[in-house]
Order: sequence, then C-alpha cells, then structure tokens
Amino acid sequence: MQQRYKSTRGGTAQDDYSFEDALFSGYAPDGGLFVPVSLPSINREKDQYSLWSNMTFPELAYDVLRKFISPTEIDDANLKSICDKSFPLDAFDEECYIPIKDVGSSLHIAELFHGPTFCFKDFGMRPVINLLSYFAELRSRPITLLVSTTGDTGPAAVHAVNDASNPLLTILVHYPHGQISDFQRKQLTTLQSNYVKVASFEGGGDDMDWPIKETLLSSKSGGKDSGVGAVEGGRLFCGINSYNIGRPLVQMTLFIWIYLRMAEKLGLSPGDEKFLIDMVLPTGAMGNLTGAYMAKQMGVPIGTLYCGVNINDITHRVIDRGEFHQQKIEKTLSEALNVEVPYNFERILFYLTGGNESLVKGWMETMDKTQQLTLNELWLKRLQQDFQSASITDDEMCNALRETYESSFEHYLCDPHTAVAVAAAKKLGCLCVDESSSRGGTHLAQAIQSKTSPQRKVVIIATASPCKFEEAVTIALGKESWNKWKTNFFPSRAQQTMDLEEVEPFHYHWDHSRYATLKEVQSMWTDKMMHIVTSNFGE
Repeated sequence: MQQRYKSTRGGTAQDDYSFEDALFSGYAPDGGLFVPVSLPSINREKDQYSLWSNMTFPELAYDVLRKFISPTEIDDANLKSICDKSFPLDAFDEECYIPIKDVGSSLHIAELFHGPTFCFKDFGMRPVINLLSYFAELRSRPITLLVSTTGDTGPAAVHAVNDASNPLLTILVHYPHGQISDFQRKQLTTLQSNYVKVASFEGGGDDMDWPIKETLLSSKSGGKDSGVGAVEGGRLFCGINSYNIGRPLVQMTLFIWIYLRMAEKLGLSPGDEKFLIDMVLPTGAMGNLTGAYMAKQMGVPIGTLYCGVNINDITHRVIDRGEFHQQKIEKTLSEALNVEVPYNFERILFYLTGGNESLVKGWMETMDKTQQLTLNELWLKRLQQDFQSASITDDEMCNALRETYESSFEHYLCDPHTAVAVAAAKKLGCLCVDESSSRGGTHLAQAIQSKTSPQRKVVIIATASPCKFEEAVTIALGKESWNKWKTNFFPSRAQQTMDLEEVEPFHYHWDHSRYATLKEVQSMWTDKMMHIVTSNFGE
C-alpha cells in the first residue's frame, strides 16, 4: 500500500501528499504539519521485534523508513543506499551507534552524540539530507535549505550537506548571535564549502522561524505529486528543522533502537507489553519527543515520556496545567532548549486526539492569533497520561551535572541539556537518591526506576557531547575539573574543529531606529536571506 501524507489541520478532503511532497514542503499549505495518513501498527508482532533486535542501525533505519516511503517513490536498493550513506561506521565513534552507559549501579544513559557533529541531530539530519539529495538528482532541480538553529541543528545540517557533495543541494543556516556555544559556532563558521552559507541574526532563538515559514508558504508551489516545495524561479526552497516530517520519521528509529537495547540489557523479551521503558528527554522543539511518541503510537512498549525543560518552559506549562502560552525567551546555560513555541506540539496534539484534525486546527488557529492555547481539564488529563515534565533552573542543572560527575566512580560528565533531563528525573521522582555516597556527597542514580510500576525502567536520553559546552560545564564544575576532563577525554575531531580559523558569517542587523517591531525587521531579514541565496547559489 502506498503511504500518503496529510496536514494535522486537515486541509481539504482531496489533500493527501506523497512522501516527496511532504518532505519538500516542510509546512502543509494550510499552515499545519505533515503526518502520515496512517501509522502502521506493530502491536503483538513478536517476529518484528525479533527481526529488529538482530539488525544493524542502518538496517533498522531502512526497515522503519520503508513503512513510510512507498517503493514507487524510492525503490529498495536506493533506500538502503541512502541509509548506508547516512550511517557509515567511520563517521561514528561507537560501533553500536548509541551506547547505553550505566552510571553508578543502574542509571541508564543513552548517548546519541557519537556522530560527526557530536549531537543527536546527526541521526535525524543525515538521512533527511540524503533523501533530499536523491530527489534533487531525480528531478534535476536545485534545492536550497533554509534553516534556523539554536545550537545543534545547524552544524548537523551543514556537515550533512557538505558530505552529500551534490551541486544541486545547498544550505543557508542562521543562528542567533551570541546565543550558541563557541564550539557550535565554530562548527558552522570553520566549514568552507561551496554548498554552505552561514548567517547570524540579532534576536531570539525563534525569530528567524517566521521569515523561513513565510518564504516556504508564500512562494509559488509546484503542486501535489510534483516533488516541488517552495519555488523561486527554478530553485526549490525547503526547511529541515523538525517541523519537516522527515525528521520525526527518522528519529523514531532512535527510540525503537534504544528500546531494543534496553530490553536486551535488562533481559526482557522485546515487544512484551508488560514491561515498559520510560524515557526522560531534554525537550526543545519536541522533535525527539514526537519521534518517541509516534513509536509508542505504533505499539513499541514505551511508557511515560518525561520532558526536561529549562526556564523557557512552555512545554512544562502545557503538561503541568494546560497553558500553551508563548513567552519571551530568557538566556540560559542550556541554549538548545530555548524555544518559545515548540512547533511539534501540533503533532503531539494530533496523535493525542486520535487524529482529530478539526480540533487541532481550531486549537492552532487560536494559538496563531493570540499566542495562547489553553487545554481544558479533559485534554490536560489525557496529555498527562503519556507525558510528565519539570522545569529546571540553571542552578538545578549545574547541581545535577556536578552530582553526576562527582558521585560516579568514572566521573561521568554530561552536557547541560542532558543534565536538565537528569535534574528533571530527580524532581519528578523517577530518580532515586542515595544520600550515603562513599564520596560524601549526594549520590545520584544508584537506582533509576519509574515511580509508577516496579516493572518499568527509565532511560535518560543524552543529546549532545559535553565537548560542545565548555562555558556551561566550567560554571558547573569549575575550570580545574573541565581542564582535567578536556585533557583526558576531549574528542580529537572536536579539537581539530576548535583549531580551525573561522570565516565571518553574514549578519542580519536589527536597526531599532528604522524597524520598531519584530515583524518589520523580519521582513527586512527575509529580503536579505533571498539576496544571499541568489548571490551565492544562483537564481
């Protein structure tokens, strides 16, 4: 059966789209997000779990994507090739791709940061870029990716585009000036590539989202089943932040893999619904959360999804009290989680309501108009059946990072975003604390187990390497501990990046004497964005 795609907001009865159309369009024409018309069910298919358990990561990625991409769009051989190119062993530091580390006796941490740019985004970005590259070749059309990043999306995207080495595929990536780490900035500004351009902007982390979304929605469309997204002349524009359906589809594979490895580690029978694995995720735009939730909706025995957020806590406020209310971003030490409006919440609502498009449309139109959506008690309780959350201050994050480092025999060091998840697990009560550590301090994670059932275990999702966040780690541990870790454990590939010279990025100024409102300056930024594209990549 051919898999088709539709908008979370319904569109019209005739609006269903191929995978290629959904991938290139980013946003649906009605402003919603694309979702598969149906999710395949794997409930009680024990043979499926047995097969999955014996697959390599590229094989699992192929098998999962095959369920969502019709063979009439990409045949088996080409889809397998795309997955193999996306996950070559020599680009990852761990043969198992995602090691699950036991810190202390039974704190399980799944490390998603052993790829080329030291973050989980490598897993989602590389196959999406290779899928886009495949269709660019198929259509013989130039494609430019428009991206805004608060940290890890940009580096993963530009390195994936550079590795694809397809003259038809280029990228313009934006980051908020002064709001990403030095290492993340250097990952962008030290890459000299004909396929990549970088720009910084003066504003909050979400302030380039509107210019990019408007460019994708307002540009002339090529129509259904044409493989055409937003078009300017002969060039296609595409967004690859996690509103693009390709990202959560691929990232679903991560959580299936983590579930299988946890079942293996704990001696469980894969697919046994009596044993659920709870997961604690650092949560920003909800791309990973959506991938995990879609896997759960398909029947993978995933239990509660715990969200760790920083003080920019719209996700916590909606889960805790039903208030999906936009607020101004505040600077934190976990910058990648600084999100005003996590766009993937729309997909969460879609699946939460059983695919009720009209309800989702009404909710999101209210949000678009007023920047506030309040869930009633019925839907809040339904949301809380699957999700729990905690808002974590910088001090709480630093304490969790420091305690994990000092109380573990191996001096385990997590990055600030993973530390947010650790602190959230502790605050939510699914992290047991032993006050009798032999080191004399609070001992985190002697046992990590869901408070809801003795038959449920918890895994914390580590989304980035600490090598990317010297400032935050130094604040938490002190310069001496950072230097000690850097001397013994700093990845050699990361050091090579730090030693490279930077190329000055383009910069989008905000002249407050000329532009009084954000919308006015965003219009100017849109014009500048288009000028950079045409000047550097052609018409």
